[in-house]
Amino acid sequence: METLRDILDGAARGVFPPPDGRTTVVPQMSRRDAGVLNFTAHAVVFLDEDPDWVYAQLRRVDCDMYSAPTHPAFLTALLEHTGRTAETVDAMLVAQPREGELPLPLREITDAGHPRVAYARKRRDDVRVWRADGGVLVLGRGIGRRLEVSVEVDESVRGRGIGRQLVDAARYLAGEPVWAQVAPGNARSQRAFLAAGYLPVGSELLMLSAG
Repeated sequence: METLRDILDGAARGVFPPPDGRTTVVPQMSRRDAGVLNFTAHAVVFLDEDPDWVYAQLRRVDCDMYSAPTHPAFLTALLEHTGRTAETVDAMLVAQPREGELPLPLREITDAGHPRVAYARKRRDDVRVWRADGGVLVLGRGIGRRLEVSVEVDESVRGRGIGRQLVDAARYLAGEPVWAQVAPGNARSQRAFLAAGYLPVGSELLMLSAG
């Protein structure tokens, strides 16, 4: 059986699920992470639930099969049934690792009580955080144990390309594909990731455990 990690590794290489309008249901890889990934004409629900139940909820949605996996009615049914919460449907991007010199100086933050470290550990494992002049870079293992990046740019230096340099730096630190989730309305962040060579591969909804 194809696992969530198999699907993610394939997408990182540009090999996607077939664009047949279907939804694949696979088990969670961790108790913390469940959700819905949407690729071109194919969705993946990673959830420890009877697949027949998931497909029944999809059939109840009054829309075409391509839109059903991200329809509010379907997502609400998942959240209510599991007791989980969610924030937003994000764009999902990925970039390959790079070799060479970092595009800007970084110093690693090892203080476990740092706000960025504490926040990241709620969503990811094996979290590491670096500080640059003007921003913070976070790497950690999230959905399917993939390596995920997030950044925070100081308000005083926004618009100077610091965000692009930070997400670019993640590719030099990684040694493997780096994934990112960006709110569709955050055009500034999307432009930074695209300029740093990240490619959009789909969308995702992360369902957060109440515990």
